[in-house]
Amino acid sequence: MKSVAYYKGCLASLSAKELDISTRALAPKVGYELVELESVTCCGAGDIHEAEPDYYLHLNARILAYAEETGCDTLMTVCNVCTLNLRQANHQLQNDAALLERVNENLESVGVPRYAGGVEVMHFLWLVAGESFDTLATVAHKGLRGLKIAPFYGCQILRPSKLLGFDDPNKPDSLERIITACGGDPVDYPAKVKCCGFPIIQAREETALAELVQPIEQAKEAGADAIVTPCPLCHLSLDAWQSKLKKATGKDFQMPILHLSQLIGVAAGLEDAELKFRRHVVSVQPVLEKLSI
Repeated sequence: MKSVAYYKGCLASLSAKELDISTRALAPKVGYELVELESVTCCGAGDIHEAEPDYYLHLNARILAYAEETGCDTLMTVCNVCTLNLRQANHQLQNDAALLERVNENLESVGVPRYAGGVEVMHFLWLVAGESFDTLATVAHKGLRGLKIAPFYGCQILRPSKLLGFDDPNKPDSLERIITACGGDPVDYPAKVKCCGFPIIQAREETALAELVQPIEQAKEAGADAIVTPCPLCHLSLDAWQSKLKKATGKDFQMPILHLSQLIGVAAGLEDAELKFRRHVVSVQPVLEKLSI
């Protein structure tokens, strides 16, 4: 069992609690003991990064410092946006000694431990598709019984590729490999690497929905039983906004959307109380019924 500092971010703490609950239940099965960070805030997403870049840097340095204080060398995330923000800040701090010292002085002044730069930020997807991949053969003992699953990566876990670097941004395969290892059939479609539309939904809803409809419509046409995503923001868009798509297009897709931890959790035989599918807007029941046949 490997201990990793666990940063769940905002959504898994609030509107996507099912992501946190299923991740906690699944992590020990794939070899991870989660050391949760208690005294941390939001990573700032893209908003603070754009408006106040130095404040964003300190915000993320604070998270990294508390992760390092646990004694773990890995900070595990479950959100694409958190992953990008923390890796961007970590890259800056690890490659600029003067910047790191200035930030550390400010952290110390408010009672936060100094950060030495010794933590690597890794998304749960990367851990499972990488060092823990071989555990899936045993963990996914119930399997997915040939369910057709459409992977949806979203944008901020793939690009910029030099900073993220786990998957080829144009031809990623980590989700496909996990789906296959769990006994499912991955469905390929062009929009799996596109944006879900979340960042602009408040400012330009029509444009955001035009982005959102592509992966759902393409996955449906390809025969997918469900879509799986490693990002709670993408999950929110794909799941909750299907009602918006119905109003805008007249199409009622009813496409179930799974968090990555839920997909593997189903294959691993996690209980209903650990999966929390009832928290979803679009019912996952058709997927469960197919598995019960």
